[in-house]
Amino acid sequence: MIFAVSFIFGLMIGSFLNVCASRLPRDLSIIRPASRCPQCLEPIKFYDNIPVISFLLLRGRCRKCSSPISLKYPAVEILTALLTAFFVSKWHAMPLWLAVALPAVYILTVMALIDLETMMISDAFPLALVTLALAGSFVNPYFSGAAFDRLKYFLAGGAFGGGLIWVMAVIGKKMYKKDAIGDGDILLMAAIGALTGWQGALTTLVMASFFGSLYGITLLALKRADRLSSIPFGPFLAMGTIINLYSLVKPAYFLFF
Repeated sequence: MIFAVSFIFGLMIGSFLNVCASRLPRDLSIIRPASRCPQCLEPIKFYDNIPVISFLLLRGRCRKCSSPISLKYPAVEILTALLTAFFVSKWHAMPLWLAVALPAVYILTVMALIDLETMMISDAFPLALVTLALAGSFVNPYFSGAAFDRLKYFLAGGAFGGGLIWVMAVIGKKMYKKDAIGDGDILLMAAIGALTGWQGALTTLVMASFFGSLYGITLLALKRADRLSSIPFGPFLAMGTIINLYSLVKPAYFLFF
């Protein structure tokens, strides 16, 4: 029952995240105006804006002009619904941590979508994650000890995460004679460290590098990129962080699996 209810809630949140990912890069309000077809600009009726269901009923096309609706929209809705259901199912016994982890997942999802489209990460996303990390440090299962000890974990994690990827950026620039890692990724990694501690920052970076390498190899195989092409790293950092927030991956796991 918990899974089903949270899945439906996640579908609605996913619809909102689509709006955020579409409008924030263009500095548009995420509240007004109401959603409309990007081709004919016809406002979308409420019965045509039901997550996933409306897409299926309309067969992926605008009711007014029959323009195709991107599969990205129902895909994000379903992904958000699944993430919400899994996180609620696992962490409902720790509601204060859930209240930190789930918004972080939503922020990371929007950030990843925008980075995929624009190759840019707004400073607002790391700042929002740091704020959540600070507020949640007292209930964070990554951290232990009294309040002061937990704040030390928060600060040390942020410094470790940001410092680790900064070193990688310096090395990458010397190797490729250009920026290999953007400033947005460095700020994001610092926020991830503040949220998950140094262990979470390390495992996130390992997983992100793995996922990013697979993505790059796939693009090369499809001849959609070459060895010097730039690819966004933020989405893969987001993937690694979400896995960490859900399962609390420890660095030692990589010694055995």
